[in-house]
Amino acid sequence: MAASYHSRSNSLPSRQHPIVSQIDENLNRLRASQSASTSSSIGHNLSGLRDLHECVDVLLQFPLTQQALAQEKQREMVEELLDGSLMLLDVCTTAKDALLQTKECTQELQSIFRRRRGAEGLANEFRKYLTSRKAMKKAICKALKNLKHIQNKLSTPGENGAVISVLRDVEAVTISVLESVLSFISGPEAESKSSRWSLVSKLMHQKKVMREEEQKANEILSAEAAVRSCIKSENMKHVENVQKELQSSELSIQDLEEGLETLSRRMIKTRVTVLNIISC
Repeated sequence: MAASYHSRSNSLPSRQHPIVSQIDENLNRLRASQSASTSSSIGHNLSGLRDLHECVDVLLQFPLTQQALAQEKQREMVEELLDGSLMLLDVCTTAKDALLQTKECTQELQSIFRRRRGAEGLANEFRKYLTSRKAMKKAICKALKNLKHIQNKLSTPGENGAVISVLRDVEAVTISVLESVLSFISGPEAESKSSRWSLVSKLMHQKKVMREEEQKANEILSAEAAVRSCIKSENMKHVENVQKELQSSELSIQDLEEGLETLSRRMIKTRVTVLNIISC
């Protein structure tokens, strides 16, 4: 994690204050679930992250918190956090666009299945689906690099007040959750592409087994794998499997879309609150 746990000073309400305790509890819970890799666990983390941002927004209403952020000596750090929040909102938009694109392609394939009988003539439609997925993965790869850039900035040491420390901690776990969302949508290739040449040959078999397990736990990757298998065979058994996997994929996409939408609205509200504080 880029930002470490910080003790809370008297720049914040008392540690016994419920909102401070809730923030600490939510941070610890999200840190403990960074390895989330299924749609349900990632959806749960998105919900937890939304709750965390709600708590932060409450914290920002306290006069003591506002006074701390409005100090001139904190201005540079506050502006850096605001820049980071804007980039995180852009990443949220990329994730939502990727989910929408995948959902539309999924629905189009399902519509084609309903209009046609058998596997004949479906290869071109499958290739369109895979081409769309490939373009989407490029956008996600760029978004992951942007997250790494924000994370590196958070790693820079400095003297931070308690309020800034809380906001940095929140930004760090937000990065972690969004990384898991992007990796779930695109698969492990986007995250590991930059280091592919450093892989040792003796690990290739292990990596293949791990990837197969990831596909089983990831509805979107399972649908993509089913489409690839069907292109090679074009028989009814594989077509039926594609239909089943596409249905599961669409359900997981809808859940993640809802989670990202509510999270981005909450992040926008928090950002506006901070902007209003430093503009007074």
